[in-house]
Amino acid sequence: MKVLDRLVPPKPTYWETFSSDRVNVVLAFGTVTIAATVLAAQYTRLLGRRTSEQSDEEHLIDSAPTAAADAVGVAVEGYIATPRRETLLFNLLSGFLGAFAAVRLSTWAIREGHGPFRNLNVGGRHIHHFVPGILIAFGSGVAALLTQGETSENRIAVAMGIGIGLTFDEAALLLDMRDVYWSPEGLLSVQVSLATGATLGATVLTLRILGRGVRHQEAAGEIPASG
Repeated sequence: MKVLDRLVPPKPTYWETFSSDRVNVVLAFGTVTIAATVLAAQYTRLLGRRTSEQSDEEHLIDSAPTAAADAVGVAVEGYIATPRRETLLFNLLSGFLGAFAAVRLSTWAIREGHGPFRNLNVGGRHIHHFVPGILIAFGSGVAALLTQGETSENRIAVAMGIGIGLTFDEAALLLDMRDVYWSPEGLLSVQVSLATGATLGATVLTLRILGRGVRHQEAAGEIPASG
């Protein structure tokens, strides 16, 4: 009996499971929150430029749609003006973060019984999301070898980021060969470091892209110059 106790890992307590669930969801929400914060900050700065000369409420309401158009123009112009290597890295990180956040939130929703999401089962076997992740990543690599052109490379970078995100999200399962996704073992430091590093990298690249966009739009007279 004691030998069996040593072979069979103890079942995690409710608190351990709850803590791992919460940390995983916080990681997913964190990536979304950081992206939203960057976009909101950029919009606020551009809105401030449009309303710097007049501060009445009516002018603020009229300037809001214009500032939104300014934000889109800055993002597009900055993306176009960004060197190819940086746009590829940005697309790769964006795909990774998007897949990471989406899969963490969807698996949490499935676990809690929320929303339309359900586990995928084929022939009675549960298909983990690292399977499509590996297929997407491999397919992207093959497509990168067979195609040329900046547009196709940017799309392939996003797809590869998605594949990497889906695969590394279940790194614990691949390493331990058992389903520890929601257990404390599932919170491997590699997942946290990858999510943190990718978030910081994508944030820096986004700010660089937006900065270039602001400079180009100012030079073209599309947005008011900073004071």
